[in-house]
Amino acid sequence: MRTDAQVTVGKALDVLRLIDDRNGSTHLLRIHDDAIDAADLRKVRATPDSQGLASFDPGFVNTAACRSAITFIDGDRGVLEYRGYPIEQIAGRCSFLEVAFLLINGELPGPELHEWEASIASVATLPEVVYEVIQRMPHTAHPMNVLAAVVALLGGVYPEARDRAQAETRKLNGNRLIAQVPLIAALVYRNHQGLPFVESDPSLGYTGNFINMMFAGHGLTHDHPDIHSAIETLLVLHADHEQNCSTNVLRGIASADADPYISVSGAMGGLSGPLHGGANEAVLKMLHEIGSVDRVPDFIAHVKAGDQRLMGFGHRVYKNFDPRGVIVKESTDKVFAVTGINPLLEVAIQLERSALADEYFISRKLYPNVDFYSGLVYEAIGLPADMFTVMFAVARTAGWIAHWLEFEVDPDKKIARPRQLFTGSPRRDLPATHAPA
Repeated sequence: MRTDAQVTVGKALDVLRLIDDRNGSTHLLRIHDDAIDAADLRKVRATPDSQGLASFDPGFVNTAACRSAITFIDGDRGVLEYRGYPIEQIAGRCSFLEVAFLLINGELPGPELHEWEASIASVATLPEVVYEVIQRMPHTAHPMNVLAAVVALLGGVYPEARDRAQAETRKLNGNRLIAQVPLIAALVYRNHQGLPFVESDPSLGYTGNFINMMFAGHGLTHDHPDIHSAIETLLVLHADHEQNCSTNVLRGIASADADPYISVSGAMGGLSGPLHGGANEAVLKMLHEIGSVDRVPDFIAHVKAGDQRLMGFGHRVYKNFDPRGVIVKESTDKVFAVTGINPLLEVAIQLERSALADEYFISRKLYPNVDFYSGLVYEAIGLPADMFTVMFAVARTAGWIAHWLEFEVDPDKKIARPRQLFTGSPRRDLPATHAPA
């Protein structure tokens, strides 16, 4: 018996005509927004008592789990747009809070910018329990573990967050997260470094306050405009990236009507992995292992032999180039002009040059992505590698909140519950010799 199906597209009717050769049945599946409703596949049954067809898509390579109007990506053309605005026009010209407002509200702020900034500043303080919990965390804990734990704790500090029915309550808790995650990140960093905490000073502005809480009395401060600009740019570049792993986690948790704090905390868990937000940390580790320019050819050979992984190259979505990577690379010169040249920069440049000239990498469309140079920038301003993903989380909180707010009013919202293709044992009886417990 043939189990494949013949598929033709009925363009005039916007339907997919599916002929199932297993039993000769014909099915018309509606097409909308270049997609079919996966639930319609269940109508395609080999026998009346079967469960129907399902799409098998590990990693959601070609499955749309939602509709969203926030971020658009065209990986083939290297396009990234926030609410229609190209990232290359936004980065360097819009502040992070302007971008956060855009992601959440759909338009750039006009006269309401000052009101928006004031609303964030008004909740830019942390409850005392946050200080206590961070100080009790072991210094060996990864900063991302601490950050995620403390963000989850905020759901207990603000129990009204469970009341998601009120738009004003949702807005308030979204603002709190955008305002407080950078403060928590700064405390995590200071505690990790054994440094005294610095109190929040919203009068310095969003990014200025964050930088001051991180570095006051310890290296860089908000008085370095080029450093401020580089951090602002990185925050903007990392603010959102469509339905990535961590955003998918956020939506999955939120689909069960969980509060935004535990939802964002779960997203941070997804972000922490080296294949997602931890990639720039892995890039820096790779560059340190290479160590010098003369060792690049040997490393390249090991990558081609399958003995090493080339971190920071290629992307699941982008097939030709990552537009964010181009922008980050442009920021490195300004940063190194302030901090001095990092010797690893020469290694990174030679690695990039070698890879882009090698047919092995060209044919596989492996090119530097946003993580390749961002780690070098963060190290140059004095951050340890295990803080890189925390910086990513500070930025991505804006996108997570935009998606959480969008999802809360989505008429198609339902609890996430994917199907599985069961490959285990068929039904069987317990042996009669098995003694009762």
